[in-house]
Amino acid sequence: MRRLYFLLPDLDVTHKVVDELLLARIEERRIHVIAKEGTPLQDLPEASLIQKSDFVPAVERGVAMGGATGIAAGLVAIALPGVVIAGGALLAMGLAGAGMGAWLGGMIGMDVENTHIKQFESAIQEGQVLVLVDVPKDRVDDIQNSVKKHHSDADFEGTEPTIPAFP
Repeated sequence: MRRLYFLLPDLDVTHKVVDELLLARIEERRIHVIAKEGTPLQDLPEASLIQKSDFVPAVERGVAMGGATGIAAGLVAIALPGVVIAGGALLAMGLAGAGMGAWLGGMIGMDVENTHIKQFESAIQEGQVLVLVDVPKDRVDDIQNSVKKHHSDADFEGTEPTIPAFP
């Protein structure tokens, strides 16, 4: 999956683009709309906290750092004289560290604004609408061209390379 970013001038254009995306068989759960706070989105699929925050990258970093820390702690424990730890305990410490890192990373990531969306903050505050669309890799060009063909005032702002399966 790839995430496409479209910056649209107003809600009228946004409604038309979302309708066209739905007709192009993009599921509603794959479309995320971000507008200025207080803007009534009506039936548009609003982006959730997971899309608006840095949750997913923070969890990924937490798993990596927590797992590495857990394994390092296990290796230190093995190296201590008089301490007998088997390989299973080392694996358990690594998994516990990864789990703790994922939890802490996710908690921190929920409070941090999504770094990709941050670059659009001024445009959003001026009244433009940001639409995030998650599409299969092989449909990126089709969707991009379709939106640009029907809406010349839509600014295609690029793609995000990979989207995890769960948000």
